[in-house]
Amino acid sequence: MAYRGLILDFVGVLTEGVRESITAWAAAEGLPADAWGLMLDRHPEGRALYRELERGALSQREWNAATARLLGVAPENLMGRAWAGVRAAAGMVALAREAREAGLTVAMLSNSFGLDPYDPYGHVGVWDLFDVAVISEREGIAKPDPAIYQRVLERMELTGAECVFVDDAQVNLPPAHAYDITTVHADPNADRAVTVARVAALLGLPRRVAAQPG
Repeated sequence: MAYRGLILDFVGVLTEGVRESITAWAAAEGLPADAWGLMLDRHPEGRALYRELERGALSQREWNAATARLLGVAPENLMGRAWAGVRAAAGMVALAREAREAGLTVAMLSNSFGLDPYDPYGHVGVWDLFDVAVISEREGIAKPDPAIYQRVLERMELTGAECVFVDDAQVNLPPAHAYDITTVHADPNADRAVTVARVAALLGLPRRVAAQPG
């Protein structure tokens, strides 16, 4: 069947330069290059704080203050400082625009990391790409909770079988499969252009996106 919807993750799909931006921030703060990742993924309190941020249980300002204390840095706009160098992934942005031009419903399904004082989606400039935006902090649940996939399908007014979903985290793909959504893993270690080309081929949109950088 022909697909009618495209669902895109944000970080690692519509963005590039995340690692470089965070590494530059760490150097400017006099921290080890892996300080950010260790705090969010390995430090028990830091990991818990980030999960609360994703679900909207903490505001970004509250998260900035609490996480800055753990890192030993200034709290003012901590998230924005770390993400200052992140930019849009031109190839996937072009694909999203072409999908909408072709009449597909395009949605973002993102585990949020706050919108104020730093709006990552506005910073990268992707808000206007979407018919539907399902953001974890607004929903009170985050991927891979199956309920958030159901919500995006309901708001798109499509079935899972009519949609393609692109995410860079493998753990977020099985719940989509459970709704019959076709999934594409945006492998962070692979050429971005390969992912863009694969999604374009699935959607039958080979015209311009192949010429865009990944």
